[in-house]
Amino acid sequence: MNGVVGEPGTAAERVHAAFDRIDAVDRPEVWITLRDRAAVLAEAESVDRSLPLAGLLFAVKDNIDVAGLPTTAAARSYTYTPTADATAVARLRAAGAVVVGKTNLDQFATGLVGTRSPFGAVRNAWDASRISGGSSSGSATAVALGIVDFALGTDTAGSGRVPAALNHLIGVKPSKGLVPNTGVVPACRSQDCVTVFARSLDLARTATELMAGPDGVDPLARTDAALTDGSLVVLPAVPRIAVPLPSQLDGLAAGWSEAFERAVNRFRALGHEIVEVDIAPLLDAATLLYDGAFVAERYAAVGAHIEAHRDEIGDDLDPTVAAIVLGGAAPTAAELFADQERLDAFGAAGRAALDGTTALLTPTTTWHPTLDEVTADPIGANSRMGRYTNFANLLDMASLAVPAGFVDGLPFGVMLTGPAFSDRRLAALAAAFAAPTIDLLVVGAHLRDQPLNGQLVAAGGTFVREARTASDYRLYALDTVPPKPGLVRSGPVASAASASDPGPIVGEVWRLPAAGFGTFVAALPAPMAIGSVTLDDGTTVTGFTVEAHAVEGAEDITHHGGWRAYRHAAREHV
Repeated sequence: MNGVVGEPGTAAERVHAAFDRIDAVDRPEVWITLRDRAAVLAEAESVDRSLPLAGLLFAVKDNIDVAGLPTTAAARSYTYTPTADATAVARLRAAGAVVVGKTNLDQFATGLVGTRSPFGAVRNAWDASRISGGSSSGSATAVALGIVDFALGTDTAGSGRVPAALNHLIGVKPSKGLVPNTGVVPACRSQDCVTVFARSLDLARTATELMAGPDGVDPLARTDAALTDGSLVVLPAVPRIAVPLPSQLDGLAAGWSEAFERAVNRFRALGHEIVEVDIAPLLDAATLLYDGAFVAERYAAVGAHIEAHRDEIGDDLDPTVAAIVLGGAAPTAAELFADQERLDAFGAAGRAALDGTTALLTPTTTWHPTLDEVTADPIGANSRMGRYTNFANLLDMASLAVPAGFVDGLPFGVMLTGPAFSDRRLAALAAAFAAPTIDLLVVGAHLRDQPLNGQLVAAGGTFVREARTASDYRLYALDTVPPKPGLVRSGPVASAASASDPGPIVGEVWRLPAAGFGTFVAALPAPMAIGSVTLDDGTTVTGFTVEAHAVEGAEDITHHGGWRAYRHAAREHV
């Protein structure tokens, strides 16, 4: 799905590549307003090349103001043309980034599906029969299709994270108030966050931090001291990653439970401690966003507009969005205060459950429906999307959505969530998670309980499983200190006394981060080497081997079936 806009080139080349890509993908529903190519080109060519985002192209969700471009919030009847950029946009432009256009969204940022817009349902970048996720649908899809380098969205209930997961992107939902909401059409004023989509974690975080800090206008804007005092992120020596109880992972799409377990194991392989936590208080808090009195804040934001344009419901105004917003007129002040008390209790219980952990790891969402499935059940389909996202803003938490592979050819994503202003900590965890890992088969002194196992652990290795080689390998006892075996594939071998049949050799698969693997291999003494080893299930992994000449005169111990069995037999004969 990668496009060409992230590649080096002149400003003109990059702009032309972006607009050529727009023509090539033919996804008009992504955009509500697209700038003229010549205007974008002129701005890009005038940018100071020393700026941190010089020449990068970005898209803006159409509930965020860009001077001179209409803001619609996906409702033609709501349209106005701002004379100033939103604070977030102004700061990015000041850093050298160039706006390409305004993107489609679930109307008034109400929805997690990306289909609730008179400008059309935004189709997924990977499968056009499926949803893009919302409400920041156009922004995520513009990045995933390779048109722009990054894009701005907003997030009240998960709109900056669900589309990231469904389009294989990074989705940064910063702590509330970190990025001012000046110039943003509110969905729920006290809960909204400006978010960033990008294919790169570094770019997503850079853009977020460039937008951060009070602007003197938004009264809810806050300062994160970690962004102003230059302090470095220091993770615990052994980060503790909380995961939901198995019962709280019920209802995931086919194959997603296994994909989430693989993600958990990747964190485990990094040396992190995984702890199961009862997140019931968080899930209970999540229901309050739409099912409680907090929906009144949506009515306060745009209810008057919908009331004044009731005759356009079903035409310009989406019926599902209108029903949700107008329903916000019903709760009383007493009900709101009662729900606030419930939320406080859920928050206290949730913080207690997560106490002592570094972050909470969950799937980002629960499924990836087709456009037809959402059309058949717009409310029910949408409600499933926000199970793990709805609580974050209500409970003043930061979140970061991260790609975590594919299931049946479609993206799967996970999410790290932590308390307010844990943004950089979450990014550090995500960076390690996104780094490549290598599975290594060990058959001797690096096995668990053997003398060199500590070298694997020090390199960040984590035990994955026991394994056996294919049946055409031999194992030899080498004359080394400490004692080690040598694994060779059958064929001409140096030991003429070898009488045993080759056979599967028992070992262990360990997973190491790429950096740790490199350090580990660099210190590997002769005659040990790293090569490919075929397992008894037909798969191939990296493993310890030796060349045939290294086992000349060595004892063939293949018949023991493994190093531990050989060492045990040797001790019995002492």
